[in-house]
Amino acid sequence: MHIHILGICGTFMGGLAALAREAGHKVTGCDANVYPPMSDQLRSLGIDLIEGYSADQLALKPDCFVIGNVITRGNPLIEAILNANLDYVSGPQWLADYVLRHRWVLAVAGTHGKTTTTSMLTWILEHAGRKPGFLIGGVAQDFGVSARLGQMDEAHPFVIEADEYDTAFFDKRSKFVHYRPRTLVLNNLEYDHADIFPDVASIRRQFHHVVRTVPANGRIITNGADAELAETLAMGCWSERELFGVEQGWHFVAGSQVDFGGQRFGELKLEMPGEHNRLNALAAIAAARHAGVSPEQSIAALARFQGIKRRMELRGEAGGVKVYDDFAHHPTAIEATISALKRQLPAGERVLAVFEPRSNTMKLGAMRARLPESFDDADRVYSYSGGVSWNVAESMQ
Repeated sequence: MHIHILGICGTFMGGLAALAREAGHKVTGCDANVYPPMSDQLRSLGIDLIEGYSADQLALKPDCFVIGNVITRGNPLIEAILNANLDYVSGPQWLADYVLRHRWVLAVAGTHGKTTTTSMLTWILEHAGRKPGFLIGGVAQDFGVSARLGQMDEAHPFVIEADEYDTAFFDKRSKFVHYRPRTLVLNNLEYDHADIFPDVASIRRQFHHVVRTVPANGRIITNGADAELAETLAMGCWSERELFGVEQGWHFVAGSQVDFGGQRFGELKLEMPGEHNRLNALAAIAAARHAGVSPEQSIAALARFQGIKRRMELRGEAGGVKVYDDFAHHPTAIEATISALKRQLPAGERVLAVFEPRSNTMKLGAMRARLPESFDDADRVYSYSGGVSWNVAESMQ
């Protein structure tokens, strides 16, 4: 099959392109901005890229056009596709039909921690010899890539970061509704994506849509301390359920001993700092257990977990100053990241936070009231806000 991907240089669509190429399909694609590193990664796979969305790309005559969610009506190529009545499909639907079908899918959803938890879970399965396929919204240091096909059968699981963002201009459901997981991790639920969701209730409804797709013999691993998730599951749940982060489920005792049902499985040794990452690890351990990996094996794997690019990634050091890069783009994530860094530093060392509000939610000012307090643990904050309607630095004065 020849597929032509619109919006190919995004993290999700670029990963999909890599999976399709690995599966033997011919892949071409286009984007408004074709530039490294994604362009280099895709071209190294033999994928031809076109800059822009000109209608003359119909001459490629692919079997199907795969449409990314950045594509809107009025785009010249999508208008040409519609006018010519050609076959097109969303990225998540193509993935469901040609990669995830008949696989044991482990999906990780939540407002925060998806990339980290997905990477942890994938590494656990890899360490246990399961050779999973995966699609992660970041690059795990242990793999060096964001996507891998794995063996296409149910014995070899597929781990996917399950995003609640919308699917395509013609399908406004969340991406994760397409994945049909047998194991579903629900990390947390907060208001985000102000450009497509009017309130948290609308996000909760989408989360319940994916809950409805989990089979009765599947399992939902959920944060037991999250009230929004509790409300989501109260709307209906037909699957096995396990909690983490509370005494009734997976939790820590005596510091870092992993406990479930009164049984201790060993001490978690994790290089990544912060309580939020300890909770991510518990979720990954619980999900891996559902797929047949013992908690002891998971704990041993996580002791060797190298982390993810742009998640508290140390980029360098000069003059005694360490520079970290982190993707945190929501007040809750910013607060957790800075707090974790501050707590691991020797007394007296400062944290200087440099923040650029790039997400659509931030640009719309939806988090303006909460943002200043999320930097409380930073000693000084620098903000770049060119091109947006408000200034976090002014808000914090």
